Amino acid sequence: MARHTGPVCRLCRREGQKLFLKGERCHGPKCAIERKNYPPGEHGNSRRGRRRPSDYALQLREKQKLRAIYGLLERPFRSYVARALKSPGVTGFTLLSLLERRLDSVLRRAGFASSQNQARQLVRHRHVTVNGRVCDIPSRLLREGDLIEIREGSKDSPHIAASIGRGYQVPGWLSVDSSNRAITVSRMPEPEDIQVDVDEQQVVEFYSR
Repeated sequence: MARHTGPVCRLCRREGQKLFLKGERCHGPKCAIERKNYPPGEHGNSRRGRRRPSDYALQLREKQKLRAIYGLLERPFRSYVARALKSPGVTGFTLLSLLERRLDSVLRRAGFASSQNQARQLVRHRHVTVNGRVCDIPSRLLREGDLIEIREGSKDSPHIAASIGRGYQVPGWLSVDSSNRAITVSRMPEPEDIQVDVDEQQVVEFYSR
């Protein structure tokens, strides 16, 4: 599966805020935002506060920010937007719900991985089962009642133990059994369950032009 392979700290600097793309590093003094709180590039430090961005620029930045948070390239991200536009209900929430229900997103939200990339790696390396079967597809959309488990031989992974030890706040739609390395999708996510610092309506408007 195609993914962003460049330096992710530049993505945070581009958006001017922490997107928590590198797990524990983002909480320490080595975070790029802490050291260089201006856009990347030769003229990044001289571009701050020059003029008010256009509506298009604001929409673009929100779209790029949401893509970065979930580690998606443009083509797969656009497919989620198209699906959300065709679905009943509020398009912005539907888009966020689809992204949150991805298998890699659920592993991260449950605290089994410190970043989206680490969660994706767990899945791609076949450390995860869904309803008793090995699943190596990070984009798999989970449904109510699905059971996600870490395979027996991987339950003692120091990376998983370290992530669980950080004590992430688990959203209400997931039930987590940390000792057995298991996650149950108790229900579908509600708007109050999704805490993402992105204006999803701006993203919808970007693709609705």
